[in-house]
Amino acid sequence: MIGPVRRESSTVVVLVGAVAEPLLAGLARSSNVSLVWPPDDEPDSLTAAALALGQAARRRSPYVLVPADPLAGVAAEWSAMWDLTAGPGHAAAFEQQAAEAVAAGRAGRFELPDYYVVLTPGAGPGDAADPGAGARPGRGASAGDGTGMYLGPLRAARPRRVEAVVSAADGEAAENTERVLQALRTLRHSPWWPPLDELIDSARHFFAGSLGGAGSLGDGGPPSPADATRLTSQ
Repeated sequence: MIGPVRRESSTVVVLVGAVAEPLLAGLARSSNVSLVWPPDDEPDSLTAAALALGQAARRRSPYVLVPADPLAGVAAEWSAMWDLTAGPGHAAAFEQQAAEAVAAGRAGRFELPDYYVVLTPGAGPGDAADPGAGARPGRGASAGDGTGMYLGPLRAARPRRVEAVVSAADGEAAENTERVLQALRTLRHSPWWPPLDELIDSARHFFAGSLGGAGSLGDGGPPSPADATRLTSQ
């Protein structure tokens, strides 16, 4: 088990990606895990996630998991910017979501979690190509599936604070639950997140093609057609 990384006694982990109810039910049965859901009566997703994170920080449990993230709107629009089928306007929507998230963070409405665990679809547990928990994501992780910003710019900024878990292809809840628990057991210490505005700014300059092994724009990698579309729309 990892040591505490906050003043609180719990390690707060946000779950993103292919998070299904059977998985959450399985995790809730673990004696070392507590789950905090966003309030159903809060229509604003950023506010609901911020409230859940605030509650999670006060829980006394080795691991407190939250299936909601104040950056979800930013991440969704970041993915849409790289999707040529999504149509125009997502660069502006990304900036709007980013501005709202940064303002909320500066106002003290939320703090980023200790870790992100990102669930991506993958091969079945018996498949030799299945890398299991903690592996570097392959073709199942892309800018277009909503997890790209976590596995791209956020992971680049703090590699140990973003853990990828490849889900079993058949959706077996027990197998996926064990994979997430194994990921929690292997989390490692890391410097805290950079300031939120710097973190989001790094996403602006991150080449989504590097999720598949290409270089980032900041490293001199060539822009993709999606990047060219995004840049000309701003």
